[in-house]
Amino acid sequence: MNEDVTVQDVMNREYVGVSESDELLETMQMMVSEDAESVMVLRGDELVGVMSERDVLAYLADEEDVRGATVADAMTESVPRVDPETSLAAAASEMSAQSTKRLAVTNGHRPLGLLTEHDVITTASMGPALEERPDAERGLDMTVQAGAGGAARTDSTPESGYEDQGICEVCGSLARDLSAFNGQLLCADCRDM
Repeated sequence: MNEDVTVQDVMNREYVGVSESDELLETMQMMVSEDAESVMVLRGDELVGVMSERDVLAYLADEEDVRGATVADAMTESVPRVDPETSLAAAASEMSAQSTKRLAVTNGHRPLGLLTEHDVITTASMGPALEERPDAERGLDMTVQAGAGGAARTDSTPESGYEDQGICEVCGSLARDLSAFNGQLLCADCRDM
């Protein structure tokens, strides 16, 4: 991992902030509508906790009713933190050591953003030495790869030994070689129609 990359370079500066006294049900609804896996719990501008989807599930497993419950009832008070100037490699090590999926990026007690395991993995997979060379020099060709989330263009090396396969969007059959045609991924049989 590149030691020059800092947490500040890759952290997500947008986060959902709530207070300890906010209703748990409303906060859960906000997490769903904002597609947030966690929220930062603030007292003024001071970070005092975090509440993740897992915290909510743990609370729901113990309690029968969320009416009247507040964020303080479900949140985790100990928040793993990291300084924005910390190297990404050191932050990744800290995540691993603390067995956490996210670190609050803070300047003292003031939150600046959130660093998630997704941020670390995404950045680590974009090695600068690999990106600086042209595709032809790297021996890569562009292929279409289909998955549960749809189709995406990816680089694949001929020597990788893996074949691209997926589900044809017309007939629904599993095919080893899909091709994009009129905005759909089609197997050889459906392309010939």
